[in-house]
Amino acid sequence: MNNIFNRVSVREYQNKKVEDEKIVSLLKAAMASPSAANQQPWEFFVVKNKAVLEQLATASPYAGCTKEAAFAIVPCYRNEGLLFGEFAHIDMSACCENILLEAVEQGLGGVWIGIAPVKERMDAVADVLKLPDNLTAFAIIPCGYPMKEEKQQNRFEESRIHYVN
Repeated sequence: MNNIFNRVSVREYQNKKVEDEKIVSLLKAAMASPSAANQQPWEFFVVKNKAVLEQLATASPYAGCTKEAAFAIVPCYRNEGLLFGEFAHIDMSACCENILLEAVEQGLGGVWIGIAPVKERMDAVADVLKLPDNLTAFAIIPCGYPMKEEKQQNRFEESRIHYVN
């Protein structure tokens, strides 16, 4: 549970290359996520190219930190062949969370930049990555070694818990 309580949104990164093994570990964590009917709708684009990171940084008003990241993972989902396509966003959310939790385990930091369901953002990412028509961009997750250590806020709010006996 330490990863859960130590995960913070990291938007400032050291100018330091991230080892490929750590990136693969993040992707393994993503693919270990639950999905509706085990449909696993995900495909992942790992972007290390600085020029492409700079382009992705313009896909959303919140994506500026992408240009300074060591790399970004762009989770996309398939638009066809899914048993329960209407659950793809839920499946993708689970895989994004797993990426961020594994980033903590690997000593990395990242932030979930929401792309879906905003069409212009999804289209912008698709244009940058030249996505085929059967894939839809879901998020941008810039990652790297954090510039500074931050503590997570205590978000526990007992008044939001309702017991049904």
